[in-house]
Amino acid sequence: MHDGHPPERRTGRSARRHRAGTVLALAALLVSALSAPAAAAPTNPARTLETGESAPFVDEQVLYKQGDSGYGCFRIPAVVRATNGMLLAFAEGRVKDCGDDEDIDLVLRRSADGGRTWGPLQVVSEGNGTTHGNPVPIVDERTGRVVLVSTHNGAEPCPNGCDRDPWVQVSDDHGATWSAAREMTEGKRPEWNFWYATGPMHGIQLKRGPHAGRLVVGASFESWDRVGKHAYGTHLLYSDDGGATWHIGAETVRDDGTVIAQEVTVVELTDGRIYASARERGTDEGNRAYATSGDGGETWDAPFRTMPALATTDIQGSLLRFGEGRILFSAPVHPGAREAMGIRSSYDEGGRFETWDEGKVFFWGPSAYSDMVRLDGDEAALMYEAGTVSPYEQIRFARFNEAYLETPNGAPPNIPGPPVPGPTTPDASPYRNKAYVRGGAQTTDGRFGNGLALDRVDDRAEVAFDDSIDLGAGDFTLTSWIRYSDKTGAHSILWFHRVDRGTNPPGLWLRAEPASNRIRAVLAVDRFDVSVQSPSAYNDGQWHFVALQRVRGELRLLVDGVQVSSAAVPAGSLTLGKEFGLEGIHVGQRLDGADRFRGTLDEVRVYGRALTATELDLIRQRNLPIGGRLGLRLPFDRVG
Repeated sequence: MHDGHPPERRTGRSARRHRAGTVLALAALLVSALSAPAAAAPTNPARTLETGESAPFVDEQVLYKQGDSGYGCFRIPAVVRATNGMLLAFAEGRVKDCGDDEDIDLVLRRSADGGRTWGPLQVVSEGNGTTHGNPVPIVDERTGRVVLVSTHNGAEPCPNGCDRDPWVQVSDDHGATWSAAREMTEGKRPEWNFWYATGPMHGIQLKRGPHAGRLVVGASFESWDRVGKHAYGTHLLYSDDGGATWHIGAETVRDDGTVIAQEVTVVELTDGRIYASARERGTDEGNRAYATSGDGGETWDAPFRTMPALATTDIQGSLLRFGEGRILFSAPVHPGAREAMGIRSSYDEGGRFETWDEGKVFFWGPSAYSDMVRLDGDEAALMYEAGTVSPYEQIRFARFNEAYLETPNGAPPNIPGPPVPGPTTPDASPYRNKAYVRGGAQTTDGRFGNGLALDRVDDRAEVAFDDSIDLGAGDFTLTSWIRYSDKTGAHSILWFHRVDRGTNPPGLWLRAEPASNRIRAVLAVDRFDVSVQSPSAYNDGQWHFVALQRVRGELRLLVDGVQVSSAAVPAGSLTLGKEFGLEGIHVGQRLDGADRFRGTLDEVRVYGRALTATELDLIRQRNLPIGGRLGLRLPFDRVG
C-alpha cells in the first residue's frame, strides 16, 4: 500500500475506455436516463456489439419505498448472493420514520433470478419497539450457511449515545427461514459503552492464505467515561467456525480527534491481505480512510490513513471485488453532500480509486448508503438509498455489466443555465454581477437613497454563482440594512448556494425569525451546522444594520454595530462540490422560494474577507465604498 497517493495509473482504465469508444452511440442513449427514478437503458445483457463485446446495460428497480408494508422508512441496504444463486437484499424497516432508533425491524427480500424479480418482504428480526439494525450478511461458501450480524439497542431514543450490542443469527436454507438471534457477547468489550455499530454492508469470507474460510466483519465503537474525552474505535470481528463463535480482531482506538474510522467495509486483496475502507470522521483531510491486515484480520498492519483523493461526503461506502484486477467502491461522489450515487474503480488493489468523473454516476439526485453484490459473468448490482427530495425515500437495486461502468457520465444535470431575462439592479462592485429583480419588486425609500421593497409573495433578487461571490473556506463579511414589522414567520435576508433537503450540503444563510424573536444565521461545513442568533427580532419598523462574518474560525453576528452572538466554526468550504452546480445568492428568499421577506432591504454587500470594526462602522455610519475583495454590492437605487 501507499503512505500517500500514488501517481495516476491509467493503463487498465484507458484500455477499457478505448473499448468503450465502440459503444458511444449506445452510451449516449443511456446518459439521459441517469437522473430518472428507474433507468431506461437496454435490459438484455446478452446483446453484443459487432466486436463481440457485451453492450452496456443497466436495469434498475425499487426494492423498498416509504410506506410499504406499514413502514415509515427503509434504510441501510446490504446484499449478498447465496451459494444457490439466491440474492438476499436486507434493509432496516423503520416503523415510525427515518430516525436511527426506536421501533426498527431487519427485513429481507429475495430474488431467485439474479435480481430481475423479487419475492415479498420478510421480517428477519423484529424489533418489537426496539432497534434491530446495521445488517451485515456473510455467506459461508463451504456450507451454504448465510450468517447475519447486526446491532440491537433498546426502545429509548439515543441521539447522544446509548448501549448497543452485536447479535448474530443464521439461515441454512438460503434466507427462507432464520434462527433466533443470539447476543454476540464475545464481540464487544465492556468499555464500549457509548455507541456500537456493525458494518453496515456485506461481510466477506477469505479465500487465500492460512485463514481461508474465515468470516470477517467490520464494526466500530465509541467509549466515554462521562469525564474525559470520547474514545472512537474501529475493529474487525472474525469467525473460524462458520459464524458460531466470534473473535475481536484488528482494533484501533483514537481519542485525539484524528482519523476517526467508522462504518468499515472490507475486501480481500489478491495477496491475501484484508483491505478496510472506513468513513473518516476525525480532523484529518478527507472523508475516507483505509488500513490493511496481513494476518487474516487479527491485527492492522499500520494505523488508518486518510485518502483525500477519494472524494466523497461524510458517509458509509461499500467495496466489492470485480475480477482479479478491479475493486469497486460505491458511495455518493459529491464531496460535500449526499448526492450523485456512483461507483469508482481501483486497478491497483486500493492504492488509487478513480475520480468521480472517471467513475460511473448511477443517479445524480439525493442518495446515501449503498452496498454491492457480484452476479454472473461480467455483471454486478448496486443497492442504494435514493430519492427525489431526500435520499431516504427508496432503496433501489441496479443490475449492470462491466461495459456500463465505462459509458460517459455527461455533465451534472443540476448546473443552472443562464438566468431568465428580466429587470436588474446594478451591482456597484468591480465585478458588475447581474442582479435580477423578480416578482415586480420596486424601489422605495431606503436607508441611503432607495431600497428594495419586498412583498413576501414573489419579490426577491437573484445573483447567479460567480467566482467573485465564491466565499470558499476563507473569512467573509455580509452586510445588509433591513426594515420590517412582521411578528410571525421566517424572513430570509440572504441565502447562499444550496438548500438542505437531507443531503447535508455546505451552505450559509441569514434570516429574520420574528416568530422566535431573533435574527439567525447558519453556516454548514463539513458535517457541522453552526448557528448564531440575536436576542431580538428587531422587527420594530426601523432600520437596522446586520453584519455576519467568519473571522479566524469564528462566526459573528452583529446588529447596529454591536456583536450579539458568536460561535466557533470548523474549517471547510461553503462551495465544496461546486462542480456539481450552485445557485448563487438569493436576496429576500430561500433558494427554493420559501421564507420570503416582507419589508425593505438596502445596501447588501458580500466581501471575501473579514472587515475590521472600523470598516464596518464606516459602512454603517456613512455608507462609504470600502473595497478589498468586495464581490457584490447592491445599493438598490434603481430597478430597470
